[in-house]
Amino acid sequence: MQSDLLDLKNLGNTSINWLHTIGINSQEELQKKGPVAAYLEIKQRGIRVSKVLLYALHGALTDTNWNDLDTETKESLVKQAEKSMDLA
Repeated sequence: MQSDLLDLKNLGNTSINWLHTIGINSQEELQKKGPVAAYLEIKQRGIRVSKVLLYALHGALTDTNWNDLDTETKESLVKQAEKSMDLA
Protein backbone atom coordinates (compact mmCIF):
# COMPACT_ATOMS: atom_id res chain seq x y z
CA MET A 1 0.00 0.00 0.00
CA GLN A 2 1.50 3.30 -1.11
CA SER A 3 1.05 6.21 1.27
CA ASP A 4 2.52 9.56 2.17
CA LEU A 5 3.99 7.94 5.28
CA LEU A 6 6.96 6.96 3.12
CA ASP A 7 7.78 10.64 2.69
CA LEU A 8 8.12 11.24 6.44
CA LYS A 9 11.44 11.25 8.29
CA ASN A 10 12.26 8.26 10.46
CA LEU A 11 9.70 5.89 8.94
CA GLY A 12 10.76 2.84 6.99
CA ASN A 13 8.86 -0.13 5.66
CA THR A 14 8.71 -1.93 9.01
CA SER A 15 7.39 1.01 11.01
CA ILE A 16 4.92 1.84 8.24
CA ASN A 17 3.67 -1.75 8.29
CA TRP A 18 3.19 -1.45 12.06
CA LEU A 19 1.19 1.74 11.51
CA HIS A 20 -0.92 -0.02 8.90
CA THR A 21 -1.75 -2.79 11.40
CA ILE A 22 -3.36 -0.19 13.65
CA GLY A 23 -5.23 1.48 10.80
CA ILE A 24 -2.92 4.40 10.15
CA ASN A 25 -2.33 4.78 6.43
CA SER A 26 -1.51 8.47 6.06
CA GLN A 27 0.27 11.37 7.72
CA GLU A 28 -3.11 12.90 8.52
CA GLU A 29 -4.23 9.75 10.34
CA LEU A 30 -0.97 9.65 12.30
CA GLN A 31 -1.40 13.32 13.21
CA LYS A 32 -4.97 12.69 14.41
CA LYS A 33 -4.00 9.71 16.56
CA GLY A 34 -0.79 11.26 17.80
CA PRO A 35 2.60 9.62 18.25
CA VAL A 36 2.03 8.46 21.83
CA ALA A 37 -1.30 6.77 21.13
CA ALA A 38 0.04 5.17 17.95
CA TYR A 39 3.11 3.88 19.79
CA LEU A 40 1.01 2.41 22.60
CA GLU A 41 -1.43 0.80 20.19
CA ILE A 42 1.45 -0.86 18.32
CA LYS A 43 2.83 -2.15 21.64
CA GLN A 44 -0.61 -3.44 22.62
CA ARG A 45 -0.59 -5.58 19.47
CA GLY A 46 2.30 -7.48 21.01
CA ILE A 47 4.87 -5.95 18.69
CA ARG A 48 8.15 -5.51 20.53
CA VAL A 49 9.25 -1.94 19.98
CA SER A 50 11.59 0.38 21.82
CA LYS A 51 11.19 4.00 22.79
CA VAL A 52 12.98 4.86 19.56
CA LEU A 53 9.72 4.18 17.71
CA LEU A 54 7.98 6.73 19.93
CA TYR A 55 10.67 9.29 19.15
CA ALA A 56 10.57 8.39 15.45
CA LEU A 57 6.80 8.88 15.25
CA HIS A 58 7.07 12.28 16.92
CA GLY A 59 9.95 13.21 14.66
CA ALA A 60 8.00 12.10 11.60
CA LEU A 61 5.29 14.61 12.46
CA THR A 62 7.72 17.42 13.26
CA ASP A 63 10.10 16.73 10.35
CA THR A 64 12.94 15.99 12.77
CA ASN A 65 15.32 13.06 12.88
CA TRP A 66 14.50 11.15 16.05
CA ASN A 67 18.06 11.33 17.36
CA ASP A 68 18.01 15.13 17.02
CA LEU A 69 15.13 15.47 19.50
CA ASP A 70 16.20 17.17 22.69
CA THR A 71 16.21 15.32 25.99
CA GLU A 72 13.22 17.25 27.31
CA THR A 73 11.08 16.23 24.34
CA LYS A 74 12.08 12.58 24.69
CA GLU A 75 11.36 12.62 28.42
CA SER A 76 7.99 14.26 27.84
CA LEU A 77 7.01 11.64 25.27
CA VAL A 78 7.98 8.81 27.62
CA LYS A 79 6.05 10.38 30.51
CA GLN A 80 2.97 10.76 28.31
CA ALA A 81 3.21 7.11 27.27
CA GLU A 82 3.69 5.93 30.86
CA LYS A 83 0.75 8.02 32.06
CA SER A 84 -1.46 6.62 29.31
CA MET A 85 -0.43 3.06 30.20
CA ASP A 86 -1.27 3.71 33.86
CA LEU A 87 -4.74 4.92 32.86
CA ALA A 88 -5.43 1.86 30.72
